[in-house]
Amino acid sequence: MPKILIIEDDTSFAQMLQKFLSRNGFDVILSSTGLDGEKQIEEHTLDVILTDLRLPDYDGIQLINSIQDDIPVIVMTGYAEVQTAVEAMKQGAYDYVSKPFTPDQILSTIENALKGKGPSTNKKTQQENKTTSEETLSESVNRRGEHLEFVSAASEKLQQYISLVAPTDMSVLITGDSGTGKEVTAKSIHSTSKRNKAPFIALDCGAIPKELAASEFFGHLKGSFTGAISDKVGSFEAANGGTLFLDEVGNLSYENQIQLLRALQERKIKRIGSNKEINVDVRIISATNEDLKEAVGQGDFREDLYHRLNEFSLKTPSLVNRMEDLSIFSKYFLSLSNQKLNKNVQDFNGEVWEIFKTYHWPGNIRELQNVIQRAVLLTEGDKVISTVLPIDMLEPSTVENSSGTMTKEEFEKDQIIRALKRTNYNKSKAAKLLQVTRKTLYNRINHYNLDF
Repeated sequence: MPKILIIEDDTSFAQMLQKFLSRNGFDVILSSTGLDGEKQIEEHTLDVILTDLRLPDYDGIQLINSIQDDIPVIVMTGYAEVQTAVEAMKQGAYDYVSKPFTPDQILSTIENALKGKGPSTNKKTQQENKTTSEETLSESVNRRGEHLEFVSAASEKLQQYISLVAPTDMSVLITGDSGTGKEVTAKSIHSTSKRNKAPFIALDCGAIPKELAASEFFGHLKGSFTGAISDKVGSFEAANGGTLFLDEVGNLSYENQIQLLRALQERKIKRIGSNKEINVDVRIISATNEDLKEAVGQGDFREDLYHRLNEFSLKTPSLVNRMEDLSIFSKYFLSLSNQKLNKNVQDFNGEVWEIFKTYHWPGNIRELQNVIQRAVLLTEGDKVISTVLPIDMLEPSTVENSSGTMTKEEFEKDQIIRALKRTNYNKSKAAKLLQVTRKTLYNRINHYNLDF
């Protein structure tokens, strides 16, 4: 049974991860500090180490440098910056995962680390095999969050808004359906802002019990409440100088809203159990798939906090309203899945492309990524075929878009009309926009009796 050491000061998260890995056949040891982690490394024969990059006594990179044995180290970080990941991997880390990560993601990363750990492998050799230069490593990490060039009108409008607001310090409220990439949009704002050298900290307000929200926001001192076994840096302090992203901010309790509002007004925080005030300089970007204005009207969300968060608002478009970007997303997720699963799938066959273009994508971009990852896992040849797609994608369904509910055929007809209008009825350009051949477009135009 492979033995894993988890070094993580967030006790609840560490215990949850321990239970999951134990159920999947791993022997798991927990440590809450780097010093205790070093002790466990000396006392046990370990197969993999999972460590947070931000620990109460010192950071994860310091720990990586102290490890003499050839144990693969996977760093976990909410500080999802290329520079941080590059530094960790330069020092010998096997890989990194950004919080929040999915169970499948961490399991796949651990299994890859175990497969790659041979008897002659050491940290230096592992690092040399991973990359040959800092530039190559940066490119490798960048593939996880690279800026893609989109072509849809909805994406162009979103990018215009990002370019407009990024250089300012305005608080931004991002709205949109689940799975449309609100956190990606927030990261894009941060990466093109004057704060891009400082941390980007993401906090999922929907996953925090209201009793622990103050600790997550502001941190705490050891012993300040039951379970506070060590000092903890809160998200405001961690994001100092950079950007704090509050996802699903509408889920905060009324009491937590008051605490957040006070911190935004005063730009000062106190850790729980401390009387010392800490000045913080953070930019707030928040996101929600709820109607906060309606929540304000119903008394569930404070109006003064709403206006603090909503100095500038933008909406991330649903995938069905940016279908011209479908092939860009698909090829990117195909490349990402190949890396993650050690596969070499080259493309999707024509039938799969047709299914992708007529499917209604209720889960948006997140669903597309999950579908492609599953398909790559199941694919045995060099192209994804329709038999590896989820069964519900192959059945007739309706499409929900900004124009209301429509059948798949109505949706396809609508996409053709949009493409033709956008290209001033140039069929060659429209076919290119729809990622189909000119002949296919003519056939579909005839099928729908479109008189152009």
